[in-house]
This record gives sequence, C-alpha cells and structure tokens, in this order.
Amino acid sequence: MSTSRESDDGHDLPVGERRRSRERALGLLYEAEVKNLPLQSVLDGLPSVPEPYAVDLVLGVAHRCDEIDALIDLHADFWAIERMPAVDRQLLRLATYELMEQLDVPVAVVIDEAVELAKQYSTEDSGSYVNGVLASIARKLRKEGGEAP
Repeated sequence: MSTSRESDDGHDLPVGERRRSRERALGLLYEAEVKNLPLQSVLDGLPSVPEPYAVDLVLGVAHRCDEIDALIDLHADFWAIERMPAVDRQLLRLATYELMEQLDVPVAVVIDEAVELAKQYSTEDSGSYVNGVLASIARKLRKEGGEAP
C-alpha cells in the first residue's frame, strides 16, 4: 500500500485515508441535515479544513443530491428517502455519489465501507439494508468489476 498521496481528490489515497475521509464526510452530511444548513455553510464553519477527499465527497453529494435521491428512491423498496434514519440516508447518498463519480473505487469497496459505517453509526438492521440498496444501485450504475457502463 502506498503511503504517499498522488492527488488531492481521493485518487491513489491509502485505504485508511479514504476510510477516514468517508467517515468525516458522513459526519458533515449528517451535521448539515440535523442543523438544516447548506453543506457549504457547514464546511465554512469548521475550524480546520477536512481531508480533500472528504470535501470532494460532501460537495459532490450537495451538487448531485437530486439525482442521487432519485436513484435511492428508485432502489429503496418500500422506503421513502425522507422516512429513513438520517444516518442511513446520508450513507446512501455518500456511497451513491462514490458509485457515480469515483469510478476508480471498486463497487465492493464502496458498499463494504458504507455497510461498516452503517453498522457503527446506525440501527441494528441498517448494514443489511444499506447493502441491499447499494447493490441494486451499483447494478444500474456499473458493470461487474467496477467500471461505469
């Protein structure tokens, strides 16, 4: 595993740095929702700038939120996005954005990371629910092996 960063957008980052960035992005997305603030306002109010990959994820979700929510609604059987636990909703948004835009990150990695975060921060059943929804979204967005269709 490389210990150097080749770019500031999350590409070629060591696994631990991406994981920390995802966790930080989840926290920022959640904070914006519970405080009912625009994501940019949350970022601007931080005492220090988060990891570049976390910022990229947060701003990407903000920019494509309507499209992301439409995908989640389509694949979240029997659950309206506004009825989901807030952490699950933000995790699904974050991971869906990664599936859409971070094509160098394999599908399995995106889903596994989201499931682990769901198990850590949400309900007992969230891991399996997040897994199912993201697997369905991934089938729509990517071919087997992780590439975009």
